[in-house]
Amino acid sequence: MKLYSWNVNGFRAVCKKPDWNWFTVVDADIIALQETKASPEQIPEEHRSPAGYNSYWLGSTVKKGYSGVAAFTKRPPLNVTEELPSPEWQGEGRLLHLEFPEFHFFNVYFPNGQMGEQRLNYKLGYYDAFLEFSETCRKQKPIVVCGDFNTAHKPIDLARPKENEETSGFLPIEREWLDKFVAHGYIDTFRLVHGDIPDQYSWWSFRMRARERNVGWRIDYFFVSSELQNKIRNAWIEPAVTGSDHCPIGLELDI
Repeated sequence: MKLYSWNVNGFRAVCKKPDWNWFTVVDADIIALQETKASPEQIPEEHRSPAGYNSYWLGSTVKKGYSGVAAFTKRPPLNVTEELPSPEWQGEGRLLHLEFPEFHFFNVYFPNGQMGEQRLNYKLGYYDAFLEFSETCRKQKPIVVCGDFNTAHKPIDLARPKENEETSGFLPIEREWLDKFVAHGYIDTFRLVHGDIPDQYSWWSFRMRARERNVGWRIDYFFVSSELQNKIRNAWIEPAVTGSDHCPIGLELDI
């Protein structure tokens, strides 16, 4: 199975660009998008329900044009649910949960903590709520989770670690949660495949020619629970694909 994840930073904009030809070229089994900033009725039919895929969209109900995730899968899932179970983490359109015979698949756009202490606390609470829910689902079958985690895990995962030690997205408390996530048996597939290869990023600021200079952050991930470790065949990042301030990431599983 070939799986992709991409934070498109506004689907209505990216689908009008030549870059969106990427969708048909990759011929993936599952494609997960984050930060779509759109509800299904705002999307042209050809993009809302592309031929050959089962399509699922989730938009924000608390703020129009905010957040949002979508998933496209060639195989029909056994079940699809939206958001985390607790109401306090619902409404922003952040999570699609697709259950397949072999694994639970989560497409998540985790909160950004840069808007102040309240949003940072919300982000950390969301992290914990997700881990609790994932562990519950894991009792039934393995986990695959992808998306924009909004945190660079290690100094190697961003170009300017020293300068960003007090910036949300690289705060010790955020990175500690990723440590905890890994300690629970979730594998960063890119690092498993490639080791400590430097200068590999998935997001670049639109400012100061950051992408051209490769001054970026790796904040988009595919994690799998350890039960799937021997099923991982490849994991990669596609920085040449433009159209967003993020680029797509991929995972190949022998399922």
